[in-house]
Amino acid sequence: MRRKKKRASTLRKGKLRRLFLLAALLLAAGGAWQVLAWPAVEEVATRNPKTTAFIEQYKKERMKTGRGPPLSWKWVPYGSISPSLKQAVLVGEDIRFFVHNGFDYGEIQNSLKETLQDGEPPRGASTITQQLAKNLWLSPSRNPVRKIKEAILTYQLEKHLRKRRILEIYLNVVEFGRGIYGAEAAALHYFGKHASALDTHESALLAASLPRPSSWNPQSRSTYYRKHVQRITRRMSRATFLLSYI
Repeated sequence: MRRKKKRASTLRKGKLRRLFLLAALLLAAGGAWQVLAWPAVEEVATRNPKTTAFIEQYKKERMKTGRGPPLSWKWVPYGSISPSLKQAVLVGEDIRFFVHNGFDYGEIQNSLKETLQDGEPPRGASTITQQLAKNLWLSPSRNPVRKIKEAILTYQLEKHLRKRRILEIYLNVVEFGRGIYGAEAAALHYFGKHASALDTHESALLAASLPRPSSWNPQSRSTYYRKHVQRITRRMSRATFLLSYI
């Protein structure tokens, strides 16, 4: 009887060792894969990205469902984007962009404070750099692993790229409507002009669409969207100091 118990105990220990070994091997393989598949962040300091994770996701969804307009995306250099649009996006998304290191802890605290006061889910408090990391290489999901990756990529973007370069890439890849990516495509689609010619009101209309690009755009009649346009316009009139940065 004792021998049987001892043998059973030995077998259980052997199984546990094999399970631990398998788990360790899987973790090591997963880690190695992450290293091999990790984006070369420093390359976008001098090279324009040929595509983004969000653009590829849109193309796959459109191919799968057969619905949605064709992809519209055209890259333009920083100097070919209206200062008004840069200012509108900054006041709408990340007014402290030029002074933080990629993470705006004050904005995160404000978001959490509003959540406690209103009893509603927290609003987005991501900086432009965080949004860019997600757009270029990740997905819209909010799982903890994705957020960790986003934080690392945000740090790397801030380390390797100048602020204007980060803003340039962001304005060229961010979604302004179904299938419409970047300032130039948005300006041509909604206003029939180049991004360099956008005025204050047009810029506010585009910047206000960023929180919900699939439903908010210059053609939208949403009351909430129109109120957001007004908020951005007011902020632009007060935040003229941003023009010295952009």
